[in-house]
Amino acid sequence: MNILVIGSGGREHAIVRGLAAAQQVETIYVAPGNGGTDLEDKAINVDISLLDESDGDSAEASKELRFARDNNIDLVVVGPEAPLVEGLADELRAANIPTFGPGIAGAMLEGSKQFSKDFMFAHGIPTAAYGVFSKEEKEAAYACLEDFVAAAIDSGQDPSLPVVVVKADGLAAGKGVTVASTLEEAREAVDECFDGRFGDAGDTVVIEACLAGSECSMIAFVDGATVLPLAPSQDHKRVGDGDTGPNTGGMGCYSPVPSVTDQQLEEMTEILQRTADALVEEGIEYRGILYAGFMLTKDGPQILEFNVRFGDPETQVLLPRLKTDLAAVMLKTARGELAGTQLDFVDAVGVSVVIASKGYPAEITTGLSITGIERAEKVSLETDCPATIQVYHAGTKLIEDEHGISQLQTAGGRVINVTALAPTFEEAIAAAYRGVEEIHFDGAFSRQDIAQRALQ
Repeated sequence: MNILVIGSGGREHAIVRGLAAAQQVETIYVAPGNGGTDLEDKAINVDISLLDESDGDSAEASKELRFARDNNIDLVVVGPEAPLVEGLADELRAANIPTFGPGIAGAMLEGSKQFSKDFMFAHGIPTAAYGVFSKEEKEAAYACLEDFVAAAIDSGQDPSLPVVVVKADGLAAGKGVTVASTLEEAREAVDECFDGRFGDAGDTVVIEACLAGSECSMIAFVDGATVLPLAPSQDHKRVGDGDTGPNTGGMGCYSPVPSVTDQQLEEMTEILQRTADALVEEGIEYRGILYAGFMLTKDGPQILEFNVRFGDPETQVLLPRLKTDLAAVMLKTARGELAGTQLDFVDAVGVSVVIASKGYPAEITTGLSITGIERAEKVSLETDCPATIQVYHAGTKLIEDEHGISQLQTAGGRVINVTALAPTFEEAIAAAYRGVEEIHFDGAFSRQDIAQRALQ
């Protein structure tokens, strides 16, 4: 098999490494990839944007489609959400190229918060009450905020807890959601959306009642009505220890989630299945990953959001636990042939810690030399370490100096993921942080409390 993976983050590096483990995989092209994918034996980073403009009958074809045709690609895996919302999977499938990722219709579950909420309410999928408002309806949006805040007060909710959530309707790179604790904070979030902070994504806002409980996510392979779930995972969104500071793309993750009961797991799985069935009912052909962010409330699991691709950093802790041939599962998903497939997992827990650049999630400096990755990967060889260590690159690039020697440098806010698998969370946490200690670049930092919830 020749495979094309679209994307450049830690998620894509984990996907590439998982695919490379399959014997039938010969070459993995990664567009554009990062420093880590550049180092994988079967992988080749490619900059598709540099392809010449096509002429003639293929002038309207995307560069991804042309590359896939020219390089005999047997499977395309679309990592990020934006190309899916733009219709890349539809175009590739129309050209008979097996593609892992939903088309535009299914991708709207992430591409539009309004579409997602309307879909859930129409099909009885449990989620919070909501309202939708355009720029011209700002006063009505303010009134909706007041109603949700008043309802929270009337219910006797702890005044220190968040009361309302404001979301930019479209894709905002994970930055368009505000969980507000006060009416003033919520009004400011509405203003930010309507004032253009998130571009066109904020022209419409979705306002939701804030659900109370504990969060976790669950990711599943889906092709039509067949749903194959992975284990629940728990992300750490805030930049600082103790869940302080601004939201990020994720500072670490662990899986499974010990606080999830068997009943909750069954209910979450049933909700994923109900969602897949509803997509079929709507006539939406869905082939890829369905990611559900859950709030485990006193009334049962409820959906906070859907994503239509692997999460990041969830992928970096989930795929290392998967024993089943990833390439075979993805190809079956792309072809609609998942029925009868079973997933097998390593009997271990996983913890992944993000190493980030100084200043993240705000302004950062890139181009800094990175050292110690090989030492981090060798931590698992130490006699007192029961864990296996995998290092995944997110914001890195590989460059050659004037002497032709390759140098690894920082190229983003979240730079490295150190993932440890071990029999217990205590051992996995200890091993992950031992790996983190070996990796250095100026200004590098990590949260020091990743997966401590699992110990509680």
